[in-house]
Amino acid sequence: MYDLAALHSALAGTVYSGKLHFFATTGSTNTEALEAARAGAPHGSVFLADEQTAGRGRGDHRWESEHGVGLYLSVLLRLPLAAAHLSLLPLAAGLAAADAIHTSTGVTIDLRWPNDLLCGERKAGGILVESKLDGHALAFAVIGIGINVHQRRFSPALATPATSLDLACGRPISRQALLLALLKSLEHETQILCEDKAARSLPARVEQHSSWLRGRRIEVHGPQACTGTTAGLDAHGFLRIETAHGMVTVQTGGIRAPEINDSNAAGS
Repeated sequence: MYDLAALHSALAGTVYSGKLHFFATTGSTNTEALEAARAGAPHGSVFLADEQTAGRGRGDHRWESEHGVGLYLSVLLRLPLAAAHLSLLPLAAGLAAADAIHTSTGVTIDLRWPNDLLCGERKAGGILVESKLDGHALAFAVIGIGINVHQRRFSPALATPATSLDLACGRPISRQALLLALLKSLEHETQILCEDKAARSLPARVEQHSSWLRGRRIEVHGPQACTGTTAGLDAHGFLRIETAHGMVTVQTGGIRAPEINDSNAAGS
């Protein structure tokens, strides 16, 4: 269980102060956040659930959100972010999640473009960003993050093997400590993303936290389906693939090892 009084106290003086909304059960924290954003909710609003009954991942895949075992949250951001940098936002969230997990548990996360958090070859969580533009600027963005914390069993239907932080660490992990670390890291990463120089350095930072982005044979699934060898990220955070027919820049979709048929997309 979360100690909500302690959470509110710990968030005092931060951008999230007085903006934490907790749900014992909800359909989707991203849906809650999107509805609140359209109603004028402020920057830094946090939507946290103990259980989701309709958790969503990228591509409208379902994200399993069993009661009390995972971290399921969405954060509403109103940032002075140019539309040209919007594609970097999921990557910044990935860096924030990787930092928070390492700080809280010591586990090193491998970022699999564009939104997966892996422990080795097993998926521990993922990110779903939904946004609205106002001309050439960001009106708001909702960053949904789902992380497996206490799970011990996973559906055999998952094509990508899954894990939890408890399993990776061999001990119980505090969801509360992880949440606070995540919010701190997310505030830091999204603030520096609004600085042009920092935004330009972000793709290289993501590559340093990923074994998938250079020199790895992969398949792309989605509208730009292809097979090839990864050749890093471009300035927008899009993935470059060297294929038999030349270089392809993948803007949307997901990647997997050629022998894996991955249908498990993550998010909140």
